[in-house]
Amino acid sequence: MIGNGALVISLDFELLWGVFDKVDWREKKEYFLKTRQVIPQILQLFQKNEISCTWATVGMLFNESWEEWNQNIPDVLPEYENKKLSAYSYGKSIQSKETEELCFAPDLIKRIKETPGQEIGTHTYSHYYCLEPGQGIDGFNADLTMACWIAQKFGIELKSLVFPRNQYNKEYLEICRQIGLGAVRTNPENWYWKDTQKDSLLQKVFRTGDAYFGLNDKSYSDLPEIFPGIQGQKASRLLRPYSRKRFQNKKRLQRIISEMEAAAKHNQIYHLWWHPHNFGGDPKNNMKELIHILDNYKKLKVKYDFSSVTMETLSSLHNNGSNG
Repeated sequence: MIGNGALVISLDFELLWGVFDKVDWREKKEYFLKTRQVIPQILQLFQKNEISCTWATVGMLFNESWEEWNQNIPDVLPEYENKKLSAYSYGKSIQSKETEELCFAPDLIKRIKETPGQEIGTHTYSHYYCLEPGQGIDGFNADLTMACWIAQKFGIELKSLVFPRNQYNKEYLEICRQIGLGAVRTNPENWYWKDTQKDSLLQKVFRTGDAYFGLNDKSYSDLPEIFPGIQGQKASRLLRPYSRKRFQNKKRLQRIISEMEAAAKHNQIYHLWWHPHNFGGDPKNNMKELIHILDNYKKLKVKYDFSSVTMETLSSLHNNGSNG
């Protein structure tokens, strides 16, 4: 086990697959093109500062084109009661050269793989919703199997999972174990992080308030084994995108920095996460905020020997410490 505290960063790498049921791709095209441009900047910043990161990647992004996507459809598909949630129905409806750069990113995946300290994990193949009515264990198994297969074509063995939209489903951990995963990101224990598929207005209000005013007293966490061989790594904080309201930005960053320092002092884990596309609205200012956070991390590294690790590394270190 790590002797001192550690910063874990996990990014939900989705592009259009993460929000297709909520947006019109035509209105978001520039947003996602900016996202594609900012990802290499994030990687350069991580490499410069020796930051490790787990990129929980939607498996569909590995495809080169719609032609390849059409060939890589699992035998068992999710049967959501809400048909708008199906990535397969949606993908078949928008196929064109214009949409390929919003839905596929093998070039970026290769760049992530080539950058030191980066782990490519999985966000399932189709951004699979694990708590939505109509989904099932056979569909999840087929989905995760496809995610592993396409990752292996890139020489990548998946070891970490982030459930899409934080729909953590403990009933699927046995499949995760069989697939070979060793770590999954879990949600904070607060009530407003439970039943995320329902996501009431009140939950959203409290989650937003927590980002600024500290409703969650303990942001760092221990590392329970939530299933034989699988470690649960609790998310600490969502890095929300830059806002034009200076007060909100200041409070939000102060909260992250103070929580990160508390984790370093107590030799605990601080797990920061966001979506790369969160930077798409204002890449310049979002990058400035990330630089500010990482500058503070470097101070903690010197003062407390605070380290930066991926989800996979943290799981391996914990297991080796437990077995030693």
